[in-house]
Amino acid sequence: MTSPPLPRARIAGLDGLRALAVLLVVLAHLFPTGPLRSGYVGVDVFFVLSGFLITSLLLRENARHGRIRLRRFWARRARRLLPALAAVVTVSASLAWVVGGDILVDMGRQVVGAATFSYNWVSLAGGSGYFAATDPEIFRNLWSLAVEEQFYVAWPLVLPLFLLLPGRRSRTALAALLAVASAAWAVVSLSSGADLTRVYFGTDTHAFGLLLGVALAFLLHGTVARRASIAGVGPVWGVVVGALAVAGLVVTALIGGDGSGAGGGVGGVAFPASSIVASLLTAIAVTVAAWPGSWFGRALDVAPLRWIGERSYAIYLWHWPLVVLATFQLTGVGPDVAVPVSVGLAVLVATLALAAGSYRWLEQPVRRHGFRGALRLARANLHARPARRLATLGVAALAALALGGTTAAVAAAPRETTSETAVDAGRAALEQARRDAEARPAPAAQDVDGSQVTAVGDSVMLASAPGLLAEMPGIAVDAEVSRSLAAGAHIIEDLAASGALRPVVVVGLGTNGPVSTETLQRIVDAAGPERSVILVTAFAPRAWIPGVNRDLTAFAAANPHVVIADWAGAIAGRTDLLAADQFHPGAEGGAVFARTVREAIVGAETQRATAAWAAERARTVLLDLFEGRGSPQ
Repeated sequence: MTSPPLPRARIAGLDGLRALAVLLVVLAHLFPTGPLRSGYVGVDVFFVLSGFLITSLLLRENARHGRIRLRRFWARRARRLLPALAAVVTVSASLAWVVGGDILVDMGRQVVGAATFSYNWVSLAGGSGYFAATDPEIFRNLWSLAVEEQFYVAWPLVLPLFLLLPGRRSRTALAALLAVASAAWAVVSLSSGADLTRVYFGTDTHAFGLLLGVALAFLLHGTVARRASIAGVGPVWGVVVGALAVAGLVVTALIGGDGSGAGGGVGGVAFPASSIVASLLTAIAVTVAAWPGSWFGRALDVAPLRWIGERSYAIYLWHWPLVVLATFQLTGVGPDVAVPVSVGLAVLVATLALAAGSYRWLEQPVRRHGFRGALRLARANLHARPARRLATLGVAALAALALGGTTAAVAAAPRETTSETAVDAGRAALEQARRDAEARPAPAAQDVDGSQVTAVGDSVMLASAPGLLAEMPGIAVDAEVSRSLAAGAHIIEDLAASGALRPVVVVGLGTNGPVSTETLQRIVDAAGPERSVILVTAFAPRAWIPGVNRDLTAFAAANPHVVIADWAGAIAGRTDLLAADQFHPGAEGGAVFARTVREAIVGAETQRATAAWAAERARTVLLDLFEGRGSPQ
């Protein structure tokens, strides 16, 4: 995240708040199974700080010069943001080219979004989901930098209109009103069914933290400027209030969301409520830190926190690409699925080292001397002592390699991930089967007649559709990405009500979340006693999968017309047949899925036929005894 220039009268404690913010985000990303279920609220801390500091800087400049010098302001922003960003994007893209595979998907779009500070909107236009564990975007964290930079471009143009209002109270009130409007728009959008990623990424729906910082800058303008001239020791209550605000931020990060990055809200505070709470707590902490004579600010200014805070921008930039590259290379999946603790620790060390180097040898020289001055220094180093000349040549060579690697990564980027390819192949096979069904008569009776089978599932079944159609021609497959068990239950109930539900019902809906006995019972009730229900176990690197399979097995054991198709057991030792995300099957994996389902259907129908034969045999024996025609053997 960005670290705007500090006021000339430095406000103690803000580096400490930056450190807290970046630690919440980084630790949540590197250790996703840890306690920071909503560490993403650290981004909201940055937003409030950015709105406050940028507005304070512009207000001081306007007071000093009678106007805001836009070119100078934007030039300072460029010197602050571009050097570290260019290094992260080119180096990370080059490493992605070396790793290859799914991690290169949409690399061109990602680089464009990063270079134009529009990553949030470019990502949304490309259909990427911030909360989708199968999207291995190495620059996904740049969405927040894009929101801030859009603010940096627009706000200096709008600020003069605010200055036309009389007094700081009216300016504060208007900025606060706009913050409330942004937060309300986020709440209304989600309650109206808007996509969570759209609301989270949207500048309009996630600007409330920035606007709250703006309101705070208007409110405290003058108070902060007098801070350096006010002597004395801050009151104890300030330390207490500030400490409670910081503790509240940590608690919000611990209890919010559902552990998936944001939103969801299983047993906690979901977005946008968590981000709104974090923004308000940050505003309180900033107010206390900025208050004249504050003890709280000095307490946050301890050396370790200040060191992290000064380098928080580079830390934020580096940590996500590194953890995506490392986990994808070592496990074949992204960090939203699993990050081994050892990998998280290694990435943390690498992030701090790269951020320290970036801050010292890249960011600070450009901030002090500008782009031209930094280039002049580099040229001067070519004529300096051998060690410095060699170091300069080495940096130039690395920069050239990084640019070349980025070009190669964009050129080599596949159009879609292997999991998307598998799903698309399944969808195409289903469409072809529908066209074939309209052009030919129903298939002759077979060992397992697909015309007697209805299958309802999620993206795993969709990817396996070619195998199902080949194994059981005529099968009716209704599968879609991200479908839940509850949605599948509605589909089966509707098919039963319309008379379109076939004698065998296959249900493959355990991938996307826990299952409930009540919903399973709804499916069995809709199928009725005359149909067999086949429950397909789930296989995916998700925390809930073992519980799903236990619940499916237990439910089948308690219901005579329900049989398990053990896809998890069939594929567990053959994960090479899966896509890189480790749960969508490719062509061979889909064939294994289909055979597993077919064998379960054969078993269910054999069991049903055996039970019918046994019942008929018992009825015949009892009838013979009643009529005196024989005795039981």
